[in-house]
Amino acid sequence: QVQLVESGGGLVQTGGSLKLSCAASGRTFSSYPMGWFRQDPGKEREFVAAISGSGVVTYYADSVKGRFTISRDNAKNTVYLQMNSLKPEDTAVYYCAAALTRRIGYSDYLRAPTYDYWGQGTQVTVSS
Repeated sequence: QVQLVESGGGLVQTGGSLKLSCAASGRTFSSYPMGWFRQDPGKEREFVAAISGSGVVTYYADSVKGRFTISRDNAKNTVYLQMNSLKPEDTAVYYCAAALTRRIGYSDYLRAPTYDYWGQGTQVTVSS
C-alpha cells in the first residue's frame, strides 16, 4: 500500500521557519516528480512547489519564491519543504503529492490532477 506521510507542521510566529517532510512508503518515487500544495478551508488547493525526479529542476509559486525551498532525498524516499520568513497568509494545510509519470511539462507540475498519490496533510499556522 502506497502512503505519503507529512510531518513537521505546527504553530509559528510571523518571520519564523518550519521544515516539512514527506516520507513515502509502499513504492519508490525516486524517479518521479513530487510536489507540495496547500489548502485553506473554503479555498481551492493551490500549488506551492515541485521537484523533478532527479531533484535538479524545481518550481515555486510566486507567493513563496525566495522563502521556500523544496528538496528531496531519493535514498530515503522523502521530499522536504523548508519554509522561511513565514507569513500569516501561509497558514494552511500542506499536502505532499507524487506523480507516476516521469516526464511532465512545466504546467503539469503546477496542476493537482497531475499527481497520483497524496498525503493526509499537515497543518501550518503562522500567527501575526
